[in-house]
Amino acid sequence: MKATLMYAAGDVRVEEIPDPVLKEPTDAIVRVVRSCICGSDLHPYHSMKVATHGQTMGHEFIGVVEDTGAEVTSIRKGDFVIAPFAVSDGTCEFCREGLHTSCLHGGFWNDGDLGTQGGQAEAVRVPLADGTLVAVPGITEDSPLLASLLTLSDVYGTGWHAARAAGVTGGDTVAVIGDGAVGLMAVLAAKQLGAEQIILMGRHQARTDLGREYGATDVVAERGEEGIAKVRDLAGGRGVRKVLEAVGHLPAYDQALGVVRDGGTIARVGVPQYSEAQLGWRFFGRNLTLTGGPAPARAYIEPLLPGVLDGSVNPGKVFDRTIEIDQTPEGYAAMDVREALKVMIRL
Repeated sequence: MKATLMYAAGDVRVEEIPDPVLKEPTDAIVRVVRSCICGSDLHPYHSMKVATHGQTMGHEFIGVVEDTGAEVTSIRKGDFVIAPFAVSDGTCEFCREGLHTSCLHGGFWNDGDLGTQGGQAEAVRVPLADGTLVAVPGITEDSPLLASLLTLSDVYGTGWHAARAAGVTGGDTVAVIGDGAVGLMAVLAAKQLGAEQIILMGRHQARTDLGREYGATDVVAERGEEGIAKVRDLAGGRGVRKVLEAVGHLPAYDQALGVVRDGGTIARVGVPQYSEAQLGWRFFGRNLTLTGGPAPARAYIEPLLPGVLDGSVNPGKVFDRTIEIDQTPEGYAAMDVREALKVMIRL
């Protein structure tokens, strides 16, 4: 089958690799219908060291179950399924608490220890299929909902996690830092949770226009001290109570510290590309709360799915380019230079 592999920074290839097979009785094989490129995939695209053997890529996919192990009970061959970006058993103490990314027996895609490969491929072996996969009855491979369903594997749930972790509620003023797909989903989530004022920090007009469609009331294109001053002014001078940081780079975290109100909360869902950040007196002295982390997307699929199915929300608009799997290297390049917001791979 065809699969996407990365060999070094900027070196993405589509190659033939062996088809996946069942290894455990709790496995399933999923034929991928749609996958995509995530903003977090660009981190190794910028920094991966040269490897002799390529690393499979991708952690977001939807598809059709082709086979199941003898112990799989909740899904069957022919089911259309959503695969969240983490593997989980659904039964351990963390899964029961809704923290599937900390599953005692799970892990992530492209994990050598777990034996998983990536979702940017024609098929995937899914460990712990009962806990990981969510079946969606009535969906066909030509459904107009495929793009929105694909967002439930990661970015919609991640944006929701940011807003939920920050405690966004009715009447809040919220700042969202980053106009990538996750930032736009954080805007949508904040709106759904009742935020009254949503300030989106981003400077790419096509993206911020979509942000306004999702519920942003204000857009701040400036960065640094100028951007901080403008957000604080829009929020009444003292800053914003809830900040959703969806980038993962240190300047974005510093922006969050600059715009947050004393006593406020910063929720980070952008994968941090730094090891040290301000947590001393500048943070402690202001009684700030820092929260967030990898979104337990599996916990959010069922709650968010009805709105996708009835069309009341359309998170799939974050996909602005669709390609075939052979074009995946071009998809990475397009996202890297911001010619595309988020690229969907059609298989």
